[in-house]
Amino acid sequence: MDTNELSPVFANEFDSVPFPCGQRGEGNSENLLQLILNLTNKVSELQEAVVRLQNPPLPVSGSENLLVQRETIDASQGVSNRHNLSQRNLDTTDGTRTTSNGNFNRVSYGSAIEALSDKYQFPSFLRTMPNDKFQYTVLVRLVTHFDWNWVGIIASDNEYGILGSQNVKKVLAVSGVCTAFTEIISLSNPQKGIRPVLEVIRKFSVTVIIAYATMNELIPFMEEIYRQNVTGKVWLATVGWMFTPIFLMKELWKSLNGTLGLAVHKGVIPGLSEFLLSLHPSTSPDDIFIRPFWEKAFACYWPKEVDRNQTQAVCTGTEQLDKNHLIKFNMLDFRYTYNVYKAVNTLAYGLHEFLSCKISSGPFANKTCSGIDNLKPWQILHYVKNVYFKDSSGETVYFDKNGDSPAVYDILNFQVSSDNRMTKYVQVGYYDSRLPAGYDLFINNSMILWNGYSTEIPHSVCSESCPPGFRKAVRRGEQVCCFDCIPCPKGEISNETDSINCFSCPEDQWSNEKQDGCIQKSIDFLSYESELGESLSSSTVLSSVITISVLCTFIKYRSTPIVKANNRELSYLILISLFFCFLCPLMFIGKPNTLTCLLRQTGFGIIFSFSVSGILAKTVTVVIAFKATKPDSKLRKYAGPKTPYFVVFFGTLVQVIICIIWLPTYPPFVDLNMNVEDGKIVVECNEGSVIMFYCMLGYLGLLASISFVVAFLVRTLPDSFNEAKFISFSMTVFLSVWLSFIPAYLSTKGKYTVAVEIFAIIASSSGIIICIFCPKCYIIVFKPYRNTRQHITGNAKSSMKM
Repeated sequence: MDTNELSPVFANEFDSVPFPCGQRGEGNSENLLQLILNLTNKVSELQEAVVRLQNPPLPVSGSENLLVQRETIDASQGVSNRHNLSQRNLDTTDGTRTTSNGNFNRVSYGSAIEALSDKYQFPSFLRTMPNDKFQYTVLVRLVTHFDWNWVGIIASDNEYGILGSQNVKKVLAVSGVCTAFTEIISLSNPQKGIRPVLEVIRKFSVTVIIAYATMNELIPFMEEIYRQNVTGKVWLATVGWMFTPIFLMKELWKSLNGTLGLAVHKGVIPGLSEFLLSLHPSTSPDDIFIRPFWEKAFACYWPKEVDRNQTQAVCTGTEQLDKNHLIKFNMLDFRYTYNVYKAVNTLAYGLHEFLSCKISSGPFANKTCSGIDNLKPWQILHYVKNVYFKDSSGETVYFDKNGDSPAVYDILNFQVSSDNRMTKYVQVGYYDSRLPAGYDLFINNSMILWNGYSTEIPHSVCSESCPPGFRKAVRRGEQVCCFDCIPCPKGEISNETDSINCFSCPEDQWSNEKQDGCIQKSIDFLSYESELGESLSSSTVLSSVITISVLCTFIKYRSTPIVKANNRELSYLILISLFFCFLCPLMFIGKPNTLTCLLRQTGFGIIFSFSVSGILAKTVTVVIAFKATKPDSKLRKYAGPKTPYFVVFFGTLVQVIICIIWLPTYPPFVDLNMNVEDGKIVVECNEGSVIMFYCMLGYLGLLASISFVVAFLVRTLPDSFNEAKFISFSMTVFLSVWLSFIPAYLSTKGKYTVAVEIFAIIASSSGIIICIFCPKCYIIVFKPYRNTRQHITGNAKSSMKM
């Protein structure tokens, strides 16, 4: 923000005047002189105005209610009340620990004690000095403005330091700032002395320290800071010590360089500079301050004074004050002086309202005015308390319900030149409670020169901020500002710095790689483009081609004994069903839809039931063919061609009935499973009813078990009828595959569940092809001499023996 854009009240405040070592005032006598002279000037103006306004003149009873009492700015420095300009009831004072009642009205220009706002205890106390409660807030606002959350506090061992530090600490806590330490400096108690405090300061990684202390403790403390070379600290100063002799001590400049503090607002007082330049000992012979000031200003001495350094020139009274003399003693820095100016003006405006009151529109009962003959202190208080005006510099002056004026502070930065010869106060900002929230505090960061002559804002945190994607975890036994940064769990994000919690993404979204935002989950299913999908689909097609080749081989050699043996047509049906079994996995690959979900399990179940039923029929045919040859066998009546077809029909019908019950009641459907795999939405077929699914598989297992048992029981048939042995082998493979399928199916998720089922289909179908049909194909293709009736019936061995 450019200084030209600031309000007139603030624009000229950046014109800082540097002063060389030793040329600034050595004490507060010049400031005290400035206050007294300002008060004298303003009271004279006030008295003249009252004389002009009062008509008729105020009687004695009225004048007793009008007084202006002048007191010092700081009674703790040993300066007592020196001048009374009138009697009692209306006064302007610094208010240093004074009380007030209805018979004694006060307007204080220097007291900031928060308790004085209690109208029950101090009903007639007003002040132009900001209430100290605002100072706590502004100090904390400074801390938060620079993103500091780890500060220290030192305080003097008195009411001012202890209460002030406690109040600041409370406001810091409310603002989320942690106090690393609060140390009390006591010159009388060695255990609370300076060295223990320095040890604490060195112990903590604190850069910013708020000093709520008085000069008695602060000066020796800063001297020890200098001796022990404690550097790199930023001191935040209260109004109480931002303008004090501590900044005149050259050996402390290195430590105090970069100090940031609050100061009473500097205002414009028209005519005061001219009034100060008109001062002369001859015009005020009874003033005890002017003659000592004259000696310091012109380095001379008055002849009447004793014990003077005779090397100095004698003051003649012909010396002429100019602006340089006022600058030299900082007498143009109207801060407390401006408070005095406003305090006297409030009295003037209050008296003006009193004298201008019209009976028909007065503020008291029945719209009456207070009479001059019977003027009460509370009536004077009413007029003064309710003033509202703009002074000559354009600033609004008024009191709130607690008798406090608006809080206005200048924010100053103490800067030391790089050659350590010059220092200056630079106003870098302001606080004005009259402005709306958000605009009441302004700080120009670029104008601040920090300790070490750096323009970069110092760092004062217990733990570095957690970036987005992390959350704060407070360390056990430490303050909330001391924490570790924990990465957010998968699926959760934090999109703010120093986030306390991580937040879950919506169900269809997932956290990105940095875990600072949610992205759409990818759609996942067993596709033909994936490596797994390609390998399974290739295996499916290859197996179906092999099955068709076997079928073609059987058809081509359909007239040979090995094909005709044991029901040639039934073998064709089994091979055709196996062909479709190998094609079933193609319904499992690709993005599921309603049709494929309905057909994949039911189609697979019916086709496999048909195939296994055919194998059972073939097994039964083998048994009947062998047993029915005996004359007394009861199986002769089942030796016809219809028996195997009945077995196939009945075995398949049961599975069809199971599927018919399944589809209308609990049909499979497309399901978007968002929890099975991180960052993915798995598109899969939900079986609808797990019970019906396992009923279908269970029935397949029952058919295979019956086939296995029957084939195993007739495994001792002659070698020429060795098909029962092959069937038992195939059913052993079939049952092994599907028994291992169940735990594998339950333990896998997403597309891998589909892959497991496809593998089981291909493996079990391949077992049937390999165990039952490949031996016959081997004889047909590679051993045609064994494809004869003699070999099939076993007569070939008998002929060879003969």
